[in-house]
Amino acid sequence: MPRYLPKLNAVRAFEAAGRRQSFTGAAEELNVTHAAVSRHVRGLEQQLGVQLFKVVARGVELTETGRKFLEQVTPALDQISLAAEDLRQQQEGSISISCEPTFAMKWLMPRLGDFQERFPEHDVTLEASAHIADIQNNEFDLAIRHCKQTPDGLGFDLISQSPMYPYGVPEFRKADNPEDLLEYQLLHEDKGQLWTRWFARAELVDFVLPHKPRPFASLLAIEGALAGQGVVLASEELVAGDVQAGRLKRLSDIGLAYGGYCLLFRPETARRKSVADFRKWFVSATQEFRRESDTVG
Repeated sequence: MPRYLPKLNAVRAFEAAGRRQSFTGAAEELNVTHAAVSRHVRGLEQQLGVQLFKVVARGVELTETGRKFLEQVTPALDQISLAAEDLRQQQEGSISISCEPTFAMKWLMPRLGDFQERFPEHDVTLEASAHIADIQNNEFDLAIRHCKQTPDGLGFDLISQSPMYPYGVPEFRKADNPEDLLEYQLLHEDKGQLWTRWFARAELVDFVLPHKPRPFASLLAIEGALAGQGVVLASEELVAGDVQAGRLKRLSDIGLAYGGYCLLFRPETARRKSVADFRKWFVSATQEFRRESDTVG
């Protein structure tokens, strides 16, 4: 008889939120947004046809139905975690990595061959995804994510906290003044917040975006800049290869601090030789993108 199973991402979000009695705490643990946790929980409630949380003055708390469900779900996830860890130990040389798509495409993939040449005994599986990567429960050994704060309950290596700078094709002239960039199309990976913050950082008074933003995913925004369609705000590691090859250049030395990339892992997993080898290689290969005063926050 087929099993009736809710979506696993939704169950993980519910379990973390229920265990911590906080959507915010669950978001920090899973390294996703508060909105993502809320969306998963509401979807699970709709799928099951029950109310799992209720709103209270201090935030949320489990309903009686939610409490009973949590009592069964937590041991089940723990059992899955233990089973997966047993398999991981049997495959000592394997490494599974979840990586944000832009970082995977622009930095990691062009250099992953170097790691595999140095460590041919390790088999690497890479998934490019911005979705929840459940490191706590062994869905992946490692995850590379953009972090705005220190992740809770996980080990991490700071990979980069390089500021975001404006980049464009070599034919674009460097901006002597911030407003010089306004002669080009500003490419957005959001609804204009980052460019607005950059112009504020550049002390351009009373700045208003000159046109309605058309958001792109960060990878598409960079590709648009490479095609000469405008100027993109990007951190150094995402455009390092294109700058080195002369396809892009930095158009201003004014940088906007905006979090940083981290390599996330479970402390238990870090003991495996394959994971330790990858961490050592990765931290060394990204040294140029860190500063002495770098902290995540």
